[in-house]
Amino acid sequence: QVQLVESGGGLGQAGESLKLSCAASGRTISSYHMGWFRQAPGKEREFVARISWSNTGTYYADSVKGRFTISRDIAKNTVYLQMNTLKPEDTAVYYCAARTKTRANYDYWGQGTQVTVSS
Repeated sequence: QVQLVESGGGLGQAGESLKLSCAASGRTISSYHMGWFRQAPGKEREFVARISWSNTGTYYADSVKGRFTISRDIAKNTVYLQMNTLKPEDTAVYYCAARTKTRANYDYWGQGTQVTVSS
């Protein structure tokens, strides 16, 4: 199974950019659909973006479309989330997750990284 560790979170101002990383170990990320989720205080966890196991498709929540970009580096076994034009409502704990090709649910999760955006 795969283990996931996020990094790159921090404090930013509205309009700035941050890049999150998700380093995987145990198995190659090319075996999984990889996703980013986030959870703001008092809210449920929500989908942000995902990239298919074959790298043929990326998908985004409407709230981040055009501002966030998910990508991966197979050689580094790492998934990224480039976040541009940050907004205060992007403040949340961001989680990396993996699911196998045949499952609908994400089975593997990282510990999360905090992103705080001030206005």
